[in-house]
Amino acid sequence: MIQKILVFGLLAFMISCAPKSSKENNPLAEISDPEVMKYAIAGKTLYENHCANCHQSNGEGLGNLIPPLKDADYFKESIHRSVRIMKFGQKGEIQVNGKTFNQDMPANPRLTPLDIAQISTYLYNIWGLSEGKITSSDVENYLKNSPEN
Repeated sequence: MIQKILVFGLLAFMISCAPKSSKENNPLAEISDPEVMKYAIAGKTLYENHCANCHQSNGEGLGNLIPPLKDADYFKESIHRSVRIMKFGQKGEIQVNGKTFNQDMPANPRLTPLDIAQISTYLYNIWGLSEGKITSSDVENYLKNSPEN
């Protein structure tokens, strides 16, 4: 009887310590298209260098200060708007998943259309999203048609 309890306990311990699925550890595992993957790999690095400090590596934001990107209605609603915000920043109140945020996001004028395309491709193809490759031409069109420009 004690052996069964020990075996069961050991098995339960091993299961609880098992590594999480590859999708949880590596959001890039969700991407199967090689062209999208190429952009997304570069985009992940750019995101980590330019965005993750505030929005966090997991996209969950910073409490009541910085809105999440992961599972965020505001983010999912418009790639055009997200691209413009990455480049030009944003001021004023926004509603994300029913919660109000009013922290300015600074502009990133050094990000090129290719940088923004790669970040966008990464973000819009993880966390259950599958928008495909967002090109620098797409980004240039979004920025050209921006009211901030």
